Amino acid sequence: MSAPVSAPAAIEYPEKIDGAVLKVAGVVVLGAIMSILDITVVNVALPTFQKVFAPEGGEPLAYSTVAWTVTAYTLALATVIPLTGWAADRFGTKRLYMLALVLFTLGSTLCAMASSIELLIAFRALQGLGGGMLMPLGMTIMTKAAGPQRMGRLMAILGVPMLLGPIGGPILGGYLIEHHSWHWIFLINLPIGILALAYSAWALKADKPHPSESFDWVGMLMLSPGLALFLYGISSIPGEGTFFSSKVIIPGTIGLLLVIGFVFYSFKPKHPLLDLRLFKNRNLTVAALTMFLFALAFFGGLLIVPTYFQEVRGESTTDAGLLMAAQGLGAMVTMPIAGALVDKFPVGRIVPFGLVAIVTGMFLLTQIDAHTSYWGYILPVLFLMGLGMGGTMMPIMTSALKSLRAHDVARGSTLLNITQQIGSSMGVAIISVFLTTGIKNQAIISQAQAFGDAAKKVTNPAEMPALLAKFPEVAKVFAKFGTDQAAAQAGLLEAVRDGLAVAFSHTFWVAAFLVLLTLVPAAFLPRKSEESHFLDDGVDEDDAQVPVLMH
Repeated sequence: MSAPVSAPAAIEYPEKIDGAVLKVAGVVVLGAIMSILDITVVNVALPTFQKVFAPEGGEPLAYSTVAWTVTAYTLALATVIPLTGWAADRFGTKRLYMLALVLFTLGSTLCAMASSIELLIAFRALQGLGGGMLMPLGMTIMTKAAGPQRMGRLMAILGVPMLLGPIGGPILGGYLIEHHSWHWIFLINLPIGILALAYSAWALKADKPHPSESFDWVGMLMLSPGLALFLYGISSIPGEGTFFSSKVIIPGTIGLLLVIGFVFYSFKPKHPLLDLRLFKNRNLTVAALTMFLFALAFFGGLLIVPTYFQEVRGESTTDAGLLMAAQGLGAMVTMPIAGALVDKFPVGRIVPFGLVAIVTGMFLLTQIDAHTSYWGYILPVLFLMGLGMGGTMMPIMTSALKSLRAHDVARGSTLLNITQQIGSSMGVAIISVFLTTGIKNQAIISQAQAFGDAAKKVTNPAEMPALLAKFPEVAKVFAKFGTDQAAAQAGLLEAVRDGLAVAFSHTFWVAAFLVLLTLVPAAFLPRKSEESHFLDDGVDEDDAQVPVLMH
């Protein structure tokens, strides 16, 4: 066995961002664009899925049903992410990254061919298996390419997809759905995937596998099904309308027990599937908790904004996408600034400002109604939230990974990504159940739908007063317009939109308070400059022989 090579001797990082690193960054950014763009595109497409997959001649599918196209992707992410750290060491980062691209592209192609909502959900899960590996692998590749002194600036580059996602995703998705068909929101990934695969083969340096670690089969049998079952239970809440349904409690409880069992077990093997020992690192722990609460609040609230534009304001998918671009433009301003600052200043002095901007934006969204001005209110609020997002996510990631040893980066990024995914899944479920409940509580909405169905069967106008008596909320609206039926129908539509707006505004209150909670762990983020451990000596032989993936 060859003599161990210390990390500092093996790796020398220049201060400036050079061409070799930018080449590597291009690979990671292209893969992340595929993953994140697809998520934002699907968000815009949910109202379309409600209609195109509805039974012939039947009512549109429930929002909670089509939301499973998002949830299935997330469940698959949660299942595969724990495997990524081990697989990266075992098979090599380049090889695994290219496999992830293949799975994602294949899943996208199959999604475009789906003939039912059930098949679409299943193929979205296949996409998730590839997407779940792209982000942690991308962060590992980027971190090892950058070194500790350039990590903030390189993470800002990785943040490019997070800019393009909110800006380009809704616009692209809206345009493709409106002018072509929903199939193209998935088919667009086919040329991008082929390009990313070819670029990866050229740009990424071949790395040797590191087969010394045995696979933690016991951990996998506990953690992956545990996470999937727990998130399945959580994600079933909107459809069931209650936390106390057997469909929620049984899988959720079994999943939670498996996860808890894994937590206790994970400290026994030398190389556990998910290395919870890394939480001994204070910076990583605080960053992970902050990221969890942020993802829970922000991504849940973000999901319903394009739905508000379409369902309440009657906007097309394209216009809803264009309106969402305001948030991406805000992130475009702050993300490169935050990336440069985090290389020079403690993250605890940067992130709170971003969180305050998001909290303020969420509270302002609680005041919207069916007529709130776009340019005078909603778009500036979304821009403000974008400013906050740009100054929050990547600095948190950077702070955590910067403090780890080189060999711990893959497992550290895995921990952070799985934390984010769990938070995001729980956030989407919580926000969806509050929105669904809020809509049900608006009597005018349910009565208007039932009245519309019943009115189609009325042939004698004399029967209309008796029908209206069965729907008192509808009758109140019609009474305002007398015999003017056209005006009454327009008034009813307006009343329904007002009711929907109330449900959305109440839901934003929930999201706002959840974001407010994020400020608690954020207060414990490092406020003083701390030495990086990325190049520490004194690692064991296994760690020392990890190849330098990128130069």
